[in-house]
Amino acid sequence: MAPPKGGRKIIIVKKKISGGGGHHGGSWKVAYADFVTAMMAFFMVMWILGMDDKTRKAVEGYFSNPVGIKKGFGSGSSALFVGSSPTTIQRPSLKTVMHSAEKRTYEQLRERILQKLAASDSLKGLKGIVDIQVTNEGLRIELVEAGKGDQYFALGSAQMKPATALVLRVVGSELATLSQKVILEGHTDAAKFGGVAYSNWELSTERALAARRILSEVGVGDGRITEIRGLADTHLRVPTDPTAAANRRISILLPFTTDKLLDAAAAADSAMRDSIEVGASGRKSGAAPAKP
Repeated sequence: MAPPKGGRKIIIVKKKISGGGGHHGGSWKVAYADFVTAMMAFFMVMWILGMDDKTRKAVEGYFSNPVGIKKGFGSGSSALFVGSSPTTIQRPSLKTVMHSAEKRTYEQLRERILQKLAASDSLKGLKGIVDIQVTNEGLRIELVEAGKGDQYFALGSAQMKPATALVLRVVGSELATLSQKVILEGHTDAAKFGGVAYSNWELSTERALAARRILSEVGVGDGRITEIRGLADTHLRVPTDPTAAANRRISILLPFTTDKLLDAAAAADSAMRDSIEVGASGRKSGAAPAKP
């Protein structure tokens, strides 16, 4: 093109307007969401591999047949219609199915332990109480003192009686068949020691530690025992009588694990979704403006 009259040269400047990039972009958030998804999948696989067979079958039944047609996880009826009107079948949540399966496992464990204790000739004369209950926390097994309060431990001592070790070995042999974590608690009554160097806090802790040693001998290793609690007289079994023998006890707790694990998985899934939404909004805000 010929230069214009006067010899002045026209310079055309082209400016390229790009969208948000670098640390202002949202691409890293999508990558992070993929990473969280992969970690959650790995976590779930490892968790399922560590389950007992009955719980694993419950999970399998949920995914293969959520309404309970093939394996009876629903109401037991496979009909989708009653008479001439359709019936709405409510799909149970995975959390409900898992919790129910773990509860059944604990109930069956309770029956096995009670049967073994009843069949033991060495424990026929035991006056102490073995109380096993499935509570909202999980399976709680308690060795509760009775009578004078020296059936399991000597008064004011962490020296274990032979019957105590025998009961713990029966209980531990059954706990060793599961993979759930174990929490040990020591409890005392409200009677105080004469000095200040040793108190119910130390006594309750030492009794819980003595129980841990017996459980370890029969296969409940330290990897499964997550907490040892010396609670002294802060959780009385008989609050109306703080010095009652029944307040002196050893508790073995197997918490429900499915609730916490599924809540953690749900939290990871929520974080992943939030990350994706933030990434998408970041990409929208970084869009290039329209050319005039």
